[in-house]
Amino acid sequence: MSQSLEEIRSLVEKEVQAIHNIPVDESILNAIDALYEQIHINKGKIVISGIGKAGQIGQNIATTFCSTGSPAVFLHPSEAQHGDLGVLQPNDILLVISNSGKTEEILKLLELADNLYPKIKTICITGHPENELGRTANICLSTGQPKEICPLDLTPTTSTTVMSVLGDLLVVMLMKKINFDKAGYAKRHHSGYLGQKSRMQ
Repeated sequence: MSQSLEEIRSLVEKEVQAIHNIPVDESILNAIDALYEQIHINKGKIVISGIGKAGQIGQNIATTFCSTGSPAVFLHPSEAQHGDLGVLQPNDILLVISNSGKTEEILKLLELADNLYPKIKTICITGHPENELGRTANICLSTGQPKEICPLDLTPTTSTTVMSVLGDLLVVMLMKKINFDKAGYAKRHHSGYLGQKSRMQ
């Protein structure tokens, strides 16, 4: 099958369009407020969880939060069932990611977390807010249910793009809310090019 630059441009455009289609509504503002309250007022942390590709996105979001003034950890939902749930504290907030909104390990994690701390607050990122995860979480952020650019419509591609963008939105808006500056960044990011750049500035 012949491939062309035009085909590649079309795929890029589909990814861009999916980002444009992310629902920008009050749920995002509610999530930012909830994160701020639990982390910067109640002195908790963000516990982020997902499995597979969504888990990899979650790990990236967690490390980005950490470097920008908001403590976060990644909790593997399967390991949570074998003792790692102990990382959770009552003043924390859970951010869970599942495109389908039906991921068994994530739903079980919410059940276990609620059993440990019944008042724990939860935010979810999902492509299907109508499913169980969206109905269970306190705040549900929808990705807009984008169609994957994978020719099989199976491999997480566009869905993980919009998950990552939603994570970026939460990080950046929380940075603005806490007035996070370059000095704070430099204290948390000592080595490498970015650490050097932040200290110079």
